[in-house]
Formats: sequence, structure tokens, C-alpha cells
Amino acid sequence: MKKLFGTDGIRAVAGQSPLDPATVYAVGVALAHHLGTAPRVLLGQDTRESGDWIAAALTDGLTAGGASVESAGVITTPAVAFLAAAHGFSAGVVISASHNPWQDNGIKLFGPDGYKLPDATELAIEEEIFRQLAVSTEMRRGGVPPAVNEADRAEYVRFLLAAVPGLSLDGKRIVIDCANGAASAVAPQLFAGLGGEVVITHASPDGRNINEACGALHPAVVAAEVVKCGAAMGITFDGDADRALFADEHGRVVNGDAVLLLAARDLQARGLLAKDTVVATTMSNMGLEAALKRSGIAMLRAAVGDKYVLEQMLATGAALGGEQSGHIIFSGRSTTGDGLLTALLLLDILHRAGRSLAELTADLKTFPQVIVNVKVKEKRPLESIPSVAEAIAEAEVALADSGRVVIRYSGTEALARVMIEAESEPLMRRHADAIADAIRTEIGI
Repeated sequence: MKKLFGTDGIRAVAGQSPLDPATVYAVGVALAHHLGTAPRVLLGQDTRESGDWIAAALTDGLTAGGASVESAGVITTPAVAFLAAAHGFSAGVVISASHNPWQDNGIKLFGPDGYKLPDATELAIEEEIFRQLAVSTEMRRGGVPPAVNEADRAEYVRFLLAAVPGLSLDGKRIVIDCANGAASAVAPQLFAGLGGEVVITHASPDGRNINEACGALHPAVVAAEVVKCGAAMGITFDGDADRALFADEHGRVVNGDAVLLLAARDLQARGLLAKDTVVATTMSNMGLEAALKRSGIAMLRAAVGDKYVLEQMLATGAALGGEQSGHIIFSGRSTTGDGLLTALLLLDILHRAGRSLAELTADLKTFPQVIVNVKVKEKRPLESIPSVAEAIAEAEVALADSGRVVIRYSGTEALARVMIEAESEPLMRRHADAIADAIRTEIGI
């Protein structure tokens, strides 16, 4: 069982284990050793103030392990995945904690094909990290990261625009929230010249304001700005821009489930939806499943995490998959969730349809859904805690024919997530609160 890697790399408070300087250095050495003789590694980061020293320590470790390192500087996670594959790098590494607050940071790893590393590979690297730490506990804060290759961003923008030839905003006003994160370095250039008025917000990172009251973690912010500006649509990214959420012209938030529905119908109409199948996750709403079924499209559910969505897509041959949170994967176009690509492809669907986002999502009727996050001090198996198991069982019996109960630990934070859907909102909230209270009592902080 992995101890350092979660569902999306290593993530923690910057400076504390496992993101202390010694462990970051060991990660670099271990990765270099795993990659073989004279590997080349591409490094990117988001806008957190801890990014530079982590990049320096990681670079020191990679170099000590025999690797050469090139930096793309502040750039999105999917850009690193794309560039690593396009230029024959042995691996791509992103220093980012995605949607987490600025105090956190993380390390995400991609293989030479641009795909996230499988669990077995991460486990093998973990074992080498622990061996390195056993040999030396010297604190290594690192020197200076490699010089930034400014051309990387421009190449990534060209790749994105090539995916949507002829795209036009049709003179419409679009609001874009960059979350004071990695999208700040790419989105202004990407959306310029598309034939509309683009209002860029939250694109002034200071190292500590990433995701702060903005971005995909707070989609109501861009939704309110759409109404205020009289815009046709809003787009909002998370800190490393591997996911995107939207707001329609009425200021209603449009999540990843709705994007999956629109993209699936568009691909199906063009004969490009392989096996008429979409891969979603356990968190996707039952309403999406029903809407897809009305269009003759089957929906499979994977574990939460875009790497697990992708695994099921590759196993089944599905052309489209994603998460309610906004990670969307288009087979053949991307190897990971890419918020900027998703935004362009959704804009292209609207342009070709000649209809608004509200019009195209009007028939998506979602079940009431509540998600309660409980901070926990440990991640004991929930079924081993009698009071929690009893509360879950009661909810499952009560909602057997009219809802869903999904309880899981976050793979990136010290949280237990209680998600319940039901036709009856009072019943849904009562059981969600009961389960959350049981978890809080037993292992809550």
C-alpha cells in the first residue's frame, strides 16, 4: 500500500514531511534511478511561493541521480504532460497542489508517454525514496532550479489552438477566472484573438493567493461575474488548470457532469463516441446517467481520480471520460485532465451548435446531492468503525431504490467525504449529517 503517493501524486504542507527538503531531494534521486541511464526530466510548477525551493531541491536530487533537468517554469499540469511526450523526455514532473490552499504543495509525475504513472510504479519509487532517506537524513533545501524555457508555453498554446481550428467566440463576452494559478501564465495568450471580448480575472498570483476565494474551488465567483458583466459564459480553473468548471449566461454553475453530457452527445452525433460509452466516477450524479441513457449512451463508473478514469477508458476503448469536479479526458487529444483544452472544446461545441450553454444543458435534471467533508486525524477503514458502519448501513437501506451513498477518503487531503444523492432532500441531508457526525466523533479533528 502506498504511503507517500495519493490519487494525484505526493501532497502535503510545504516544508513538512513528505514535502520536507530531505524527502523532496530523495524523490528526485529515486525518480532518476527509476528512469534508467541519463534520463531527461521536464519540470513545471504552479504559482505557490514554495515552488521555487521545492524545484531546486528536486533538481538537486534528480541531478545527483544522473538526470538532466529542463524547466518550463510556471505552466499548467497538462502542458507538462503534453511537452514531456512531444519532446521525448523520460518523465514530466509538476510541482503543484492543484486546488489545495497555498500552504500546501505537491509533486505529480508523468511518464514519457504523457500519462500519469500507474500505482505499481509509484509504489516502486516510494520504496526507493525510503531507501534514500535511510542512507541520509541531511536537510537539502537545494540551490537554483534550471533556467526556464519560455518557448514551452508558446508551443503548448499552439497545440491547444490546433485542437479547435476555426473556433470563434462569435463576438461574445467571456469571463475567465485563472485562480491566481498556472492558468495565469497561459490563458491570456490562449484566448486572445478568438473573436470575442475576454475578461480575465484572478490572474495576479503573489505566491499565496492561489485558489483563494476564486477558481474552480469557488465557481460561484465566476458565475456572479458573468451576471455582473452581462457575459455569455464563464470559465474557471483550479490551481494547476487540469480541470475547469463553467457558468452559463444566467450565472448558473455548470460542472463536469454537464460537460460530459454535452461532449458525449456532440461526439455521438459525429460518429466519434466509441461504443457509445462514457466513463464517469462514483461521484457523478444519477441525473447524468439518466440523461446519457436517453441518448443511447452507456455510463461506466470508475474510482475518483482522473488517472483511474483514464485507466477504465483505455481498458474499455471509451473516447470520453471525466469527473464532476471538472477533470475531462478526450481520448486521442490528452493524456490527463486538461482544463484549458476542455474549455476550448466546449466553446467549439457551442459555436458549431449556435446555441448557449444554458440551452444545451437544459434537459440535465440532477438528483439533489450533498457532499460533507470531515477533517480526520487518521484514515482507518470506515467499515471497521462500528458507529460509522451502522450509519452507512442505515442510509443504504433507506435510500436503496431512490438514491446513492458514497463514502470515501480524499486521496489528496486529510478528509473523509460523505456524498449522498436522493429524491428526498430532507432524507438525504439527515443521513449525510448522521454519517458525518459518526466519523467526526470517532476520528475527526
